[in-house]
Amino acid sequence: MLRASVFPNDFTFPCAFKAAAALTLPPAGRQLHALALKSGLISDVFVACSALDMYCKTGLKTDASNLFDEMPQKNIVAWNAVMSNAVLEARPADAAEAFLALRHRPECYPNSITLCAFLNACAGAGGSGGDGYLPAGEQLHGFIVRSGFEGDVSVGNALIDFYGKLRRPAGARRVFDGISPRNDVSWCSMIAAYAQNAAETEAFAVFLAARREGMRASDFMLSSVLTTCAGLAGVDLGRALHAAAVRSRSDSSVFVGTALVDMYGKCGSVADAERTFQWLPSKNLVSWNAMIGSYAQQGLARPALEALHAMALPGGTAPNHVTLVCAMAACSRGGLVEEGLELFETMGERYAIVPTLEHYACAVDLLGRAGREEAAYELIRKMPMAPSASVWGALLGACRMHGKVELGKTAAERLLELDPGDSGNLVLLSNMLAAAGRWEEATEVRKEMKVAGVKKGPGCSWVSWRHEVHVFHAKDGKHERDGEIRTELGRLEREMRAAGYSPETRWALYDVEEEEKEGEVREHSEKLAVAFGLLWVPAPAPIRVTKNLRVCGDCHAAIKLISAIVKREIILRDNVRFHHFSEGRCSCGDYW
Repeated sequence: MLRASVFPNDFTFPCAFKAAAALTLPPAGRQLHALALKSGLISDVFVACSALDMYCKTGLKTDASNLFDEMPQKNIVAWNAVMSNAVLEARPADAAEAFLALRHRPECYPNSITLCAFLNACAGAGGSGGDGYLPAGEQLHGFIVRSGFEGDVSVGNALIDFYGKLRRPAGARRVFDGISPRNDVSWCSMIAAYAQNAAETEAFAVFLAARREGMRASDFMLSSVLTTCAGLAGVDLGRALHAAAVRSRSDSSVFVGTALVDMYGKCGSVADAERTFQWLPSKNLVSWNAMIGSYAQQGLARPALEALHAMALPGGTAPNHVTLVCAMAACSRGGLVEEGLELFETMGERYAIVPTLEHYACAVDLLGRAGREEAAYELIRKMPMAPSASVWGALLGACRMHGKVELGKTAAERLLELDPGDSGNLVLLSNMLAAAGRWEEATEVRKEMKVAGVKKGPGCSWVSWRHEVHVFHAKDGKHERDGEIRTELGRLEREMRAAGYSPETRWALYDVEEEEKEGEVREHSEKLAVAFGLLWVPAPAPIRVTKNLRVCGDCHAAIKLISAIVKREIILRDNVRFHHFSEGRCSCGDYW
């Protein structure tokens, strides 16, 4: 065009700037800017906005800021470009600052794009772990209602996303119920909002409602709802969704396929996860991380390390810090201490990844599970950064496991300094003291909890059967079939004792007579759940039990025996890993 002596006009420059941004060519973009400046067309607001967007998208933030400041006229498109690019670059504070500056310019009034950008900034800040932007987003919601944007479906969808990421699913639902008509983004946003806030049942109900209204199961919708199956450990629901994905030809999508791998892994079906992973036509970093994470959930260290080596082959996918966290967790749960330590010590040299707090927590857990608490403590002392609660928590858990009371008290003190309101740390300290027979100290810790108003969340186990979740607490007699469950538990105990079982009363947490201790461990929630499963889950289907705490040693030994007596597979998912019990053995090899 230039060679033909045809000079660009105010329509040509925006297209050229857009091409430079798409190709990420900063030098070409600067040359175009110079040409627009020489021609005087940069004073045109549309040309200037295109140049501004180009600078933002090519990473030239200083140039973008200078151009924005020099613009004689700033229309809403320019403000939207500044805010949207700040959101894309994870700079929510800059986006919020731009919005506030815009509100002081009476000649520019926000439109739906402006409002969505501000809400996305608030949601992004909230998604990183803080509630600081909740009031700002709620104030904007009020402005949206006053300004008449409440009926705009894109603004409503952004509000749903905002409330979901700020852990306010009820607020998201109120907005969702007020949107009419809803589009597929509305449904997907509501499913994601529930899934992000551990409201798996509600998320699945929204998915079913969307299907009843004739909405197509898009890749994003399927990916979101699959995470709810992982949270519910609902492998049957997951398989039904897998079938729906196959029917809609979405199973070849890397996003849906990765969600399926993650779902099967978190539901304890690693064989299905492997098959799905192998069938993926293309695998990205998240796919590999999901597969290695699935191995970690099962404590399958060797396959996890093999997958790590396979992905890092020349021409493959470079691992990131999440990949190495998953691989180290697999080594920790699988007992490959030396291999895990080697990975930790060489990750900088082999993968150019600097160890983070998560990697140090994994290394401490790795040493602690192997009974090397002193080495773990020494590692903490040599850390180049301040240890986090997860690091000290890993050490405290190891001390509880191996009865290292004094070192455990040190870890608990550090945890209380970092997070004094976490009841789990005090409970773990109390249980460790009780297991060591130091009842007075354990009682004192409980008194401190009571005085401080710290409340312990109850331990529980549950079984999902016939679209209903049956929840059990220790010594709980509230279930409608309690009599039958206790009869079954008594029968099992007689057969276990005949096979040589003796209750491990050190897992009793109160200083009572030995007979009472036996009664206490007899009625732990996971045993009640297993008894229920044996009564109502027909063979040969495995009995799937989920527990919100770590399974105790006595229950672990008992369930191994039960699996041999009744010749059934029992899958227990605790807050550490999966345990597959069959024929008197556990997949963890008694190392967990």
